[in-house]
Amino acid sequence: MSEAILPTGKTKLKRIPKRGSFDRTTIYQILDEAFVCHVGFTIGEQPVVIPTGYARVGDDLLIHGSAASRMLRAMAGEVDVCVTVTLIDGLVLARSALHHCLNYRSVMIFGRARVLSDKPEKVAALRAFTEHIIPRRWDEVRPPNVQELKTTMVLTLSLQEASAKIRTGAPVDDEEDYALDVWAGVIPLTLSAGEPIADGRVKEGVPIPPSVSKYKCA
Repeated sequence: MSEAILPTGKTKLKRIPKRGSFDRTTIYQILDEAFVCHVGFTIGEQPVVIPTGYARVGDDLLIHGSAASRMLRAMAGEVDVCVTVTLIDGLVLARSALHHCLNYRSVMIFGRARVLSDKPEKVAALRAFTEHIIPRRWDEVRPPNVQELKTTMVLTLSLQEASAKIRTGAPVDDEEDYALDVWAGVIPLTLSAGEPIADGRVKEGVPIPPSVSKYKCA
């Protein structure tokens, strides 16, 4: 598999193309760090965008949920979809109001999803979802039963049409504004994990498992 994803008419960046990247490693790193994607699609003439969890396995993005889900049922019909993922790394504070912005890393994916109906594939996908939320968790919990598998739909979307867009660094002001007595710079933002809070119905004596006690955000 090539280290670069070939750009297409959909993924080629038209606005500030220098921020774009088709590097597969860069795209996959962003997908592996984030937790939520937004799925855009059309039902009839109505555009819809829905946030949902996901996982990446190899060169595919996996999405799952109730088999009754409007989004999944629409996607199962092989409609065109656009999936976006965004990580916010900082607030960029400029000298002028107009030049305030964000440092971010984002990915945009286009394609048509297909349903995973093979049971081993489906179970492997559900494991990937769990492990994406928190590594090593799958082996600590009860696996899905027959009824849960029946009522859950899993879709896979190829990452062959994807691109990243990234903004880093300091604010960029108009040259004359650098003489203003205004503070400018970046407030870095990170996602951090707090102390685990046990569910009130955890049985007495059950210890915090390693996947939880050793968890750290990427």
